[in-house]
Amino acid sequence: MKYITPHAAFDKIKADPKSMLIDVRTPVEFESKHATGATNLPLDEISCEELKNLSQEQKEKTFMLLCQSGTRAKTAIKRLEKECADNVFCVDGGTNAWESAGLPILHGKKTMSLERQVRIAAGFLVALGVTLGYFVHPGFIFLSGFVGLGLMFAGITDTCGMGIMLSKMPWNKK
Repeated sequence: MKYITPHAAFDKIKADPKSMLIDVRTPVEFESKHATGATNLPLDEISCEELKNLSQEQKEKTFMLLCQSGTRAKTAIKRLEKECADNVFCVDGGTNAWESAGLPILHGKKTMSLERQVRIAAGFLVALGVTLGYFVHPGFIFLSGFVGLGLMFAGITDTCGMGIMLSKMPWNKK
C-alpha cells in the first residue's frame, strides 16, 4: 500500500490535473466536512469500475483516497489492490490529518461520525446485555461477550462489521 502525506496530496492535486482526491466516507459524513476538491465515493460503492467512471483516462489518473482517519481508505485500497491499485494512494491520517495540516476544508451541516456511532451502539449493546443478564436471564450476558469479541475482531483485522452495517442505515445516506 502506498501512502501520501496530506501536504503532498494537496500539492499533487494543484499541480497535476490527472490526480483526484476521493473521500470514501458516507455521503452524510462527507457533507458535514471534507477536504476541498475531494469527490465522494463511499467505501461500500468503491471499485475499479467506479474509478473508471470518474475518469475516462483511468490508467493515467492518480487517485488519493481518504476518510476520517485513514482506516476506511486502507480498506478501500486493499479491495482495489487486485485490479487497479498501482495508481491509488492512501492519504496518511485522513481528513483529520488534512485539517490538522491547515489545508482547506469545506464545512457543512454537522453530523455524527461513523466511528462515534459504532462506539455508541457497542456501548449500548454491552450495557443492554449486562442489564438483561442481571434482571431477565443470565444468558443475555452473551450479548455483551459477542460485542466484545466483535470489537476485538475489528481491532485485529482493521474491519468493523458494525461500522459497515451502520453505514448502510438511512441516516447515513443523503
